[in-house]
Amino acid sequence: MKYQLRHTTSYEYSGQVSLSHNEARMLPRELPWQWVGKTQVSIDPAPVRQRERTDFFGNRVVYFSVEQLHSNLQVTLTCNVETRQRPSQDIFSSMPWEDAVQALRQGLAYSNADTLEARLFALDSAFVQQHDSLANYARQSFPPGCNLVDAVSALNQQIFNDFTYDPDFTTVATPVEEVLANRRGVCQDFAHLTIGCLRSLGLAARYVSGYMETLPPPGQEKLLGADATHAWLAVFVPGWGWLEIDPTNGCLPDERYIVLGWGRDYADVTPLKGVMTGGGEHELSVAVDVIPSPAEDDDRLLFTQ
Repeated sequence: MKYQLRHTTSYEYSGQVSLSHNEARMLPRELPWQWVGKTQVSIDPAPVRQRERTDFFGNRVVYFSVEQLHSNLQVTLTCNVETRQRPSQDIFSSMPWEDAVQALRQGLAYSNADTLEARLFALDSAFVQQHDSLANYARQSFPPGCNLVDAVSALNQQIFNDFTYDPDFTTVATPVEEVLANRRGVCQDFAHLTIGCLRSLGLAARYVSGYMETLPPPGQEKLLGADATHAWLAVFVPGWGWLEIDPTNGCLPDERYIVLGWGRDYADVTPLKGVMTGGGEHELSVAVDVIPSPAEDDDRLLFTQ
């Protein structure tokens, strides 16, 4: 799939801002199944300095500083992206989930750099802490001796079936246990919940932030700005790699999913954050468009055999 991506984040301040330092994690990652083409980041007001770096998790980060008086800030990313089928579509693993836990804890059969890195994602993080209630809920899909991939797929469907998508129920700060108790939330909540369930069993899971193409109702045109950032997760399968799942939609991510970045939870991949002097109250607005790009409009072949 080929897409034209546009992501605009706007802040309107009640007072003047005299200085702001910011980090934007809005640039998609380069991956074996994802190619990122021509990219442009537009910032208004124009920053006095701007540079790109790679963070601890390998995500692309744009740092910029605005040092003039301003009452609004707008950051717009535009780029071309091509995606292909993920390796997870052909995954096969006969490992019982308890063996995966032992491999992570003791570094037994699969003691390598990937497993050592994955152990970081089995620990508590800012938005996700292990809890007995999460482990107990997950065990419905993780009976003793169950194949790891089968159990993960079952948990993905379990959360999809048990929870209601409700954008008015939670905020960024809503605890995972509250989401579990009320069976409501949004994609960020369901990703955090699933990660909490898996870590509470001793498995490694990471938060994935990105975009997903959304289709309009039949017969209607797609509205500009109607898409949004999306959240899902990936589970570590020792000896194989990271298996992505999307509990919000009860499926495995495919070519419609564009990976922005990943980390322990949302705090590691916040699209735009920073510090400022002044400003008072603020209003935030975000508009995202993921538009399929006709093949005849491309000026080059993105992937080659």
